[in-house]
Amino acid sequence: MKDLHFGAGNIGRGFIGKVLADAGVHVTFADVADDLINQLKEKKTYNVKVVGSECRTEAVSNVDAVNSKDADAVIAQVATVDLITTAVGPTVLNIIAKTIADGLAKRIEDGNEGFLNIIACENMVRGTTHLKNEVLKHLDEKYHAKVEELVGFADSAVDRIVPPADSEDPLEVTVEEFSEWIVDQTQFKGDVPNIKGMELTDNLMAFVERKLFTLNTGHLITAYLGALAGHNTIREAIEDEAVKADVQAAMEESGEVLIRRYGFEADAHAAYIQKILGRFANPYLVDEIDRVGRQPIRKLGPADRLTKPLLGTMEYGIANDHLIKGMAAAFFYVNEDDPQAVELQAMFAEKGLKETLAHYSELPVDSSEVARVEAAYQALKSA
Repeated sequence: MKDLHFGAGNIGRGFIGKVLADAGVHVTFADVADDLINQLKEKKTYNVKVVGSECRTEAVSNVDAVNSKDADAVIAQVATVDLITTAVGPTVLNIIAKTIADGLAKRIEDGNEGFLNIIACENMVRGTTHLKNEVLKHLDEKYHAKVEELVGFADSAVDRIVPPADSEDPLEVTVEEFSEWIVDQTQFKGDVPNIKGMELTDNLMAFVERKLFTLNTGHLITAYLGALAGHNTIREAIEDEAVKADVQAAMEESGEVLIRRYGFEADAHAAYIQKILGRFANPYLVDEIDRVGRQPIRKLGPADRLTKPLLGTMEYGIANDHLIKGMAAAFFYVNEDDPQAVELQAMFAEKGLKETLAHYSELPVDSSEVARVEAAYQALKSA
């Protein structure tokens, strides 16, 4: 099996690329980073430092690379591979959609009747479905029926903490030992691939929201409360007992939504929360708060990790004081290198918290939840 993987960054190399290569899949990375691509093309191998209860280094081989600036070369890959995966970030999916569309057109024109499956491995809900819609916008309608017949777009949920690398080797990447890649098996075309490290489900949304409401919600609230307390890394923040207590309580609030919505067993979910907290405290991971806290506008959105679990608590009548507090903490986050943080603070200064929060979260400006976030902000400010 051959895979074209868009995104040769730390997540691409340390997570998805590694899982596929370890399973015997030939992986070709596509990226615009010239030096990185040239080294991958030359060496065709790289090291991954896996850190958990102990540290070990594993070599990843059977890989190649192509420069995304060479559109013809990427299109040729799309026309011939069996699998396409991505780890580029939600905004870049829109950019690569045209290249994928052009590759699918060539694939059909070349008479390739083989099945192709595409999986976007992004921190977004139904990211592959979003990519499919973008691809179809760029694809002549005469190809749509053939794509529907032969090309599967399988949504997935991914979970692995991959901090910035600190090695002198530009190809080496550090990852935590834990990883979870769950894919919707109902969306594949042809035979469903049997890949060790890729779990299949027919109820993907349960796992998408479990990860979003637990790992992502907890991670972000750790970052925002940690920054407010003067910490620089996630580990420092979660070792602050006051921060940890608030984070755990927020995850318990969002967890109650999951238990009621999807029937997760309460004790098992409580154990999952403890596992997440343990991952945040991993002594071998230096995960900076600014990495986790960036893009607050996206993360305040109605389908993301702060507002969506809050909406769930509102739906089921569940306590949400700590989710409210985490949302309030977002308004203290200042990062001049992050355009979204700058934009959020500018609107906050001009319009105030209520209007700003309502604009980005789509919560009613006169709702009790928005008023409570403002009150929580003032309490944090006073403290």
